[in-house]
Amino acid sequence: MTYAAYASHVPFFRRQPQQKHALALAMTGATLGDRLLQVGCTDASLLGAIGIKAGLSGRVCAIVPDDAHAERARRAAEKFGFLLEVETGRLDHFPFEDGAFNLIVVDNQHGLLSSMRPEQRVATLREAFRVLTPRGRIVIIEQGPRAGLGALFGSRTSAPVDPRYAAAGGAIVALEAEGFRAARLLAERDGLYFFEGVR
Repeated sequence: MTYAAYASHVPFFRRQPQQKHALALAMTGATLGDRLLQVGCTDASLLGAIGIKAGLSGRVCAIVPDDAHAERARRAAEKFGFLLEVETGRLDHFPFEDGAFNLIVVDNQHGLLSSMRPEQRVATLREAFRVLTPRGRIVIIEQGPRAGLGALFGSRTSAPVDPRYAAAGGAIVALEAEGFRAARLLAERDGLYFFEGVR
């Protein structure tokens, strides 16, 4: 377990990412005192913008598949000034107690979840269900096809997706299959999709 805490310059780093990730902040509903777990970290500023909301009275953890994800997560904590617990390793077992978190955010922007083999994806979501408190929320953030002018001029490449994931119904069906209630698409903007489920 690694702990990362603040450096200097917090106001400078907070301003732009809070604006950039305004929709993500609204969709996750992160707030003071939250017990937050983020799965994966492809965007340090996203974790920073969400993690800082928990404040000193909350708990922020990240479980990531490799050192690159871990480094981005630590960089977010250092720049934004919050205490972060980072666990690196396989995502089919979360080293946390049952009901430890009231909010889980899955950073699937680069296909972390959607590109997994079905059995790996099932195990990851089952672990998320286990460590989520009753009535806690899980939010999956993933890339999808952009519409309008974004589709014509955007340079974002598509995230890898297991064809079975897409064919079965994507995030909503995956969440429902592992016991999450009220699974739904919360919002879509600029090619980012926000899916929610409740334990």
